[in-house]
Amino acid sequence: NRDPMNPIIGARAFSDSAGTVGRLGLEMLDGLRAGDVLAAVKHFPGHGNVQTDSHLGIPRSGVSLGDFTEIDLAPFRSAFAHGADALMTCHVAFDCLDPGRPATLSHRIMTDLLRGELGFKGIAITDCLEMGAVSSACGVGEGAVLAVEAGCDILCFSHTYEAVSLAAQPLYAAVDSGRITPERIDESYERILRIKTKYHLLEPPSLSAESARSVIY
Repeated sequence: NRDPMNPIIGARAFSDSAGTVGRLGLEMLDGLRAGDVLAAVKHFPGHGNVQTDSHLGIPRSGVSLGDFTEIDLAPFRSAFAHGADALMTCHVAFDCLDPGRPATLSHRIMTDLLRGELGFKGIAITDCLEMGAVSSACGVGEGAVLAVEAGCDILCFSHTYEAVSLAAQPLYAAVDSGRITPERIDESYERILRIKTKYHLLEPPSLSAESARSVIY
């Protein structure tokens, strides 16, 4: 949390120090993974250096490319090197990377940077597409299409079925028109399938009242 005027991150961050965030983040990652829980590091590539709430509008980071690389990106580099399998995006526009689009909708960030430069092989989950940074700027439907074009694998809708419905038809239309190719869909499908297999999510759940009681205090 780099900016003391940040209205949304605050105590949600481990620290205002990139090193501390990286260290504690890896401990949290290891703890969740030890319990066979998929952890998503967030909000890629950094939500701590802005003064706008992305629930309401598009926050903009004017940080230099050097500072972005050395500070904002550092904990994510550590997490990826440590084997993080998932991330959540942020709806922040970075002047040094792609001033025209928030990260969630930016191919430069979600594909060129994330996949090409950082070599991330896991799944990219969007922050909620109903948030004002997306819904007010381009609408939920176009936002969903842009997120897939950018390279996101899973689209998050946190509040209403209406938003899911508004996104579904534009996505179908984008595939039918060729705007989104079958190959692009397959990329995400294969990443999701690989992670589901790793975390045994394709196997029938083994549930029993006895095992439930054993972990409830």
